[in-house]
Amino acid sequence: MSENRQNLEVRCAELGEELAKIDGVSEKVLNEALAVLEEQGVYAAFLYLKARYNDVAGKFLGVCQEFLGEVFSLEQGDPLEVAKALARDLDNLLFARELLRTAFVYARYHVKVKEA
Repeated sequence: MSENRQNLEVRCAELGEELAKIDGVSEKVLNEALAVLEEQGVYAAFLYLKARYNDVAGKFLGVCQEFLGEVFSLEQGDPLEVAKALARDLDNLLFARELLRTAFVYARYHVKVKEA
């Protein structure tokens, strides 16, 4: 974890807010990404977003990758490579999935507030 330790729940909320602000991110995008994340994992969710929502995937995955890089001290690069790097340690992979799940849920709430 980075030197500037911070409550990860707060960081997930901040990530969610940032994801919700990306042009083209809707509740539908978040629901689908969350479903794939929960059922198949981080790599599958990233790949799904690139395949299905390429117009928002670049920014969305970049923000997620930056977050994961900070938390797990990973080199920045292709988001799919970051997901592969996480997969080398099962504990990190499962923790990353839980952090992203929390962030995606917060993002969904932020989108709902924005649409209200």
